[in-house]
Parts: sequence; structure tokens; C-alpha cells
Amino acid sequence: MSLLVVGLSHRSAPVSVLERASLHVDAQTKLLQDTVAAEPAAEGAVLATCNRIELYADVDKFHAGVAELSTLLAQHSGVGLEELTPYLYVHYEDRAVHHLFSVACGLDSMVVGEGQILGQIKDSLARAQELHTAGRLLNDLFQQALRVGKRAHSETGIDRAGQSLVTFGMEQLALGAPVEIWARDKKALVIGAGSMSSLAAATLARAGVAEIAIANRTPERAERLAAILGEGDDTDVLARAVPMDSVPFELTRADVVVSCTGATGLVLTADAIAAGAGSRTGRPVVVDLDEEAAAETPLGPTSAGADEGCPLDLSAVRPGFSVMGEAAVAGMDAATLEQHAAWAASGTVDRRDSARGGPGADAELIGALAATASTVGRIPERRRPEPVAEPPRPEPVLFLLDLAMPRDIDAAAHRLAGVRLVDIESLAEASADAPMAADVDQVRRIVSDEVAAFGAAQRAAHITPTVVALRTMAADVVAGEIARLEGRLPGLDDKHRAEITQTVRRVVDKLLHAPTVRVKQLAAEPGGAGYADALRTLFDLDPETVASVSRAEESTEKNAENRGP
Repeated sequence: MSLLVVGLSHRSAPVSVLERASLHVDAQTKLLQDTVAAEPAAEGAVLATCNRIELYADVDKFHAGVAELSTLLAQHSGVGLEELTPYLYVHYEDRAVHHLFSVACGLDSMVVGEGQILGQIKDSLARAQELHTAGRLLNDLFQQALRVGKRAHSETGIDRAGQSLVTFGMEQLALGAPVEIWARDKKALVIGAGSMSSLAAATLARAGVAEIAIANRTPERAERLAAILGEGDDTDVLARAVPMDSVPFELTRADVVVSCTGATGLVLTADAIAAGAGSRTGRPVVVDLDEEAAAETPLGPTSAGADEGCPLDLSAVRPGFSVMGEAAVAGMDAATLEQHAAWAASGTVDRRDSARGGPGADAELIGALAATASTVGRIPERRRPEPVAEPPRPEPVLFLLDLAMPRDIDAAAHRLAGVRLVDIESLAEASADAPMAADVDQVRRIVSDEVAAFGAAQRAAHITPTVVALRTMAADVVAGEIARLEGRLPGLDDKHRAEITQTVRRVVDKLLHAPTVRVKQLAAEPGGAGYADALRTLFDLDPETVASVSRAEESTEKNAENRGP
């Protein structure tokens, strides 16, 4: 087995590159045809989804195969090889098998456990079979990948997270409510008309939204998607295509926005989102400067002079925590408090103006606290200021789902009151928090076991033609010797001839049984490929005879596939 896969996915490339490198059906067909026509490759299959583009091939040379497959991907994707190469990954032999099995189980998906990939693998295999680019290796590989994926979903709980990225994002937007109830009668805006955006539009339609507006830089694709949604028998949704320059207006009408365009810059800015949401509430949407946002705000210098001599660890001081206020000096004993008072009197100023009236007021406070400390020995502990009750965040009026990477929607929208944004980062965090670590570990064990079994089966199958050729040669030797015996004993009757023939055959079978069984066992182990060569050398087998056996087996398998189950 010389299986090679070259590809790129959401783990190796930004969505902008994946979008540019995406392959429509005609391009996939041409890529497969060119792959099997190339010198290093005997078989080929393409797995193309919204999050990955992978080319699988059976090659006779590793380095030549990598170079050829990479070049073909670049040529047919329209992305230059130099630009594409940094995003490509390569897997070979058992690692390639492990990769496809992991993909089939959903372990390599953006949302771990999603089951949509199984249908895409099935489509990939069907296309390769239709074009006759999948031989024994890729047929076995993809069919086994489908079985492994189904086993993972049936034997583990990984499909508790086994949804598409779109469905998972909708659940995050709904904040725990059933998506069908949350989405009912809402108006939606979908920006983009690629695979992911199309899936989002279809998901929204099935969830019960009343209206979907589709904006795309290529109007024809938006119109085609709107027509498909409008003709669906299982939905009752008003779908319409809109130009990209009408997106600001559509934001004033939409309740839900999904964006996945592959653009290199922002599609929706915070200002545009604020304007759209503000029109729904009748009041401006303001940035919610919560504690996390405040922590990101750069502060001015800690002091006018040096911080040397300050008894506080200024690196641990929270923003807004007065280094000379009561909360700062709480817990100090009298000696440390006097040291702090001396440091404050040397001209050092606070990080921020004190709510008590500035440095002068703090200096007076320190003097009063010093008197208390001299009496009780230390200031009562109160290191942190009392928590301040924050006003409740208003209910969102605009829900945003950003499925692009790099992002389409300004991350500042997270801090807009009345807006809820779910993006790739928040989806990754939510998925990582899902209680499915045990299921993932179990699926990984399944994948490892199946990879080992597949490798052993392939290695054992590799030696089968050699074993068949050896037994064929032995049968020919028996037939020749029986014919020679008949020439020497022309009066031999049929009964004795049959008995002698059966005896000779039993002797040959017994002599070959143990070596052929053992060589199959050895060949199934890692590094066992050399046993076939050893058999051919030891018994001086004709390589063409072995090759003809392989061709006969492949022809039988193809006929069985054409007949169907």
C-alpha cells in the first residue's frame, strides 16, 4: 500500500484560502482524470467539502507523488502553488488511513463529532467509482472509512456533538432554547452563497424562519440559492436574493444574520451592526464596557516618578484599584503603612484620580489610617473593593453567526448591547467545554484499532496473488509429472491413475500449507511487504503470472461492483 493524501482544511488554512481553492463538480472530475493520468498515481479520489479539499492517490513514489498532487491541486483550484503550499498537509500510508478514519468519525471537524462528513465521503467514493479512478485500494479505504464512522457514532456518544457547524452555531445563538422555537417567524439575512452559507440558509428554513434574504458578490449564485429554498417541499419560507450594497438596509430588518464569505476584510463593521440594531430598538446601541473590556483598556503610567519603594506589588493591582486608597492599604501593619505613606508623600500619584478627591484626600486618609494602625496594630483586611452591581444586559434584538475564518463580522460586536455574536472562536470554546472527552478518547481508540486492522488486511491481500501463483505453479508441476507417469506406464488403469494423482496433490498441498499460512501471517505485520518478494525469489515465480492473478481479482471485484449488492 502506497496511499498518499495531500490537502488543506480549516485546521491548516483560513477560510479565504479554502473558498478560493474550492472545487466545483466539473473541476473535481478533471482533477481526478488528470491524477490517474499522472505517472506516479494509479488511483485517485477527491474529498471536497466547505472545510477541506483533499486528494487521495495510490502512488509508486512518495516525493514524486507529493510534487505531482500538490501541482494538480494548485492548477485546478486556481490558487498558485507558492501561495497554496504553506497551507498543504501530507499524510502517507498508515498515517493517511488514520487521517481519513479520523475525518469520517468527525474528529477532524470544526465541531467534533459532526456526522455530515459521512455523506460527503460517500459522495466522494461514488464519484471516483463513476469515473473509474478508484481501484482496489481506494475502494477498500473509503468503504472502510464509512464503516468506521458509523461504528464510532453507534458505539460512542460522540454524536451528542454530532451536528453541523451551522446547527451548533444556531444552538449557541438560541441560548439553550429549542432552535425551532427560537427561530420561528424571524427574518434572516445570509451573506454568502457558498457551501456553508447554503447549509445555513437551508437550516434556517427548516427551523421555521419566515423570510431569508441572501446577499452575495455574485448575484447569480444568490438567486440560484433563493430559488432552491423557495421550491423546497419541506419549508414555507420567503427567500429572495439581494445585492451586497443593500446589506446595511437588510440589517435594519433582520433578526438573524449568518455570514461566511471568505472575504479578506470585515464584511460587517461594529458601526454598521450598531446602526442596524439601533433601528430596531429606536435608541442607539452602545458599547457595553464590561469588566473584561475595561481590562483591555490601556492605563496611564502608574506614577509620575519611579515606583521604587512602593510596598504594593503594582503588577498585581487590578485596573481602577487605587494604590493609595483604603482598599489598597487594608491589611498593612503600622510599619508598612508608614513606609507607604512616605512613598506617597514623595510625589508619586495614583493610577487614576481618586473618587475621594485626588492625592490630597488620599494622603489625609493614610494619616488617619496610620493612627488607627498604631492602636490596633494593622488595618482591617479589605484588599479588594466591594463588587459593584452591573446593570443587566438588554435582551438581544440582533443575532449574528460568523462562520468565516478570517472573521467576517467585527469582534467588537460582542460588546454591543442588544447584539449577540457567535463566531468561530466562541464555537470552538463551547465545543471544547462539551462533556465528551471520554467519547472522543473512545473514538480515537476505535480509529487506532481500525487503522491497524486495515493495514494488516491490505498487507495480507498484497501477498495473496503471490500465494495463488505459487499454488498454480505447484498444480502445473503435479499435472506435468502425472502426464510423464502416464507415458512411462501406458497400461495404468483409471483407478490407479486417480489414486496416484490424488496422493501427489496431497503431498504438495501439505508441503505448501504451513509456509503459505505463515507467510500470510507475517505479511500482515508491519514491514511484512518483503515476504511476497521472498516467495517469488525462492520459487522463481514469473512476475507476469503474479500480475495476471492481481488483474483477474480486480476484474472480478469491478464486475461485482457493477452488478451491485
